[in-house]
Amino acid sequence: MIYVGIDVAKLNHFASLVSSDGEVLVGPFQFSNDGDGFHYLVSAFEPFDDEEIIIGLESTAHYADNLIRFLVAEGYHVCVINPLSTSSMRKNMIRKTKTDKIDTYIIAQTLMMQKSFRFVTFDDLDRINLKALGRFRQKSIKQRTRLKIQLTSYVDQTFPELQYFFRSGLHQKSVYALLKEAPTAESIASMHLTHLASLLLKTSHGHFKKQQAAELRVLARKSVGQSDQALSIQVTSLIAQIELLDEQIARIESEMTDIMRFNDSVIMTIPGIGYLNGGMILGEIGNIHRFSAPNKLLAFAGLDPSVYQSGNFNARRTRMSKRGSRVLRYALMNAAHNVVKNNATFKAYYDKKMAEGRTHYNALGHCAGKLVRVIWKMMTDEVEFNLD
Repeated sequence: MIYVGIDVAKLNHFASLVSSDGEVLVGPFQFSNDGDGFHYLVSAFEPFDDEEIIIGLESTAHYADNLIRFLVAEGYHVCVINPLSTSSMRKNMIRKTKTDKIDTYIIAQTLMMQKSFRFVTFDDLDRINLKALGRFRQKSIKQRTRLKIQLTSYVDQTFPELQYFFRSGLHQKSVYALLKEAPTAESIASMHLTHLASLLLKTSHGHFKKQQAAELRVLARKSVGQSDQALSIQVTSLIAQIELLDEQIARIESEMTDIMRFNDSVIMTIPGIGYLNGGMILGEIGNIHRFSAPNKLLAFAGLDPSVYQSGNFNARRTRMSKRGSRVLRYALMNAAHNVVKNNATFKAYYDKKMAEGRTHYNALGHCAGKLVRVIWKMMTDEVEFNLD
């Protein structure tokens, strides 16, 4: 076998080729993080049989993603190595030296020490995409929530009575369409009744009639809100940002749904898990074989109970640790909520925890822990959901 150690950086990478006997076949060489550099790397493999080559890279943020995708597409065997493994190998060196060139040898030696290999596949690349999309979706939703809170505070100044007029509150398409055209109470009060009624009727799909439009205009005339140009600009600008985020979130969710439909994962057989929750769960878990036991996956999600012990005291009830992946924990809790509503076994388990005096969130956390064990079993054995 021929082991290729690649030390990844932002602009340039280093690589070396070592045989299974420890002979250096190609000394460390530098190649750029672009198309020309990637082809230069592949040209170094030409004297050797591709089936004999195993390539190792450290898991280093996003800098190696493009290289990994390129090498997998070219049909090479690629392993992503935990930096802790190479760090342990580095500590065995007599001299305390760390350079990019030396790191390529250490990565190659780490590959040589492994008894089995887990090569990156196209399914793994899909999970990387799901992870990136899921996290970006969560960030976008948080950003949209902040903007909605900010918009509410501005409308409280321009037309404070408005949010109580609509049962569903401010954040709906018909209200946004109204505020984009008339962001203050004074501007709404001055609108022609026919135009106001037509606007509300069209944007609410017939829900708001002419009577509601007339009542709204009367309310606007009595409003104590400010007619301020600066506030008007802020209201319309925030609505534009919220609508843009709505479009982006919808596009993210559509892409995640397409990936999940293409992959057809076994976790989609769990009643209550949809494409979005399933996509976030798969994306955060990645390769399920990273976790040798369900408890390790539970800890990675931060759903494991924290431990508190001092002297002879050992706490019997503790909170969940909330370490590890926050996105995975959110997706699992959300999925557990849906599974409890759709599966009798999980519903009975939830009711049992509630009968023990647990809070709703605590009982749901236990259900999420049970769900983690089910998912681990399903993904490692590749079997469909069945608790009967």
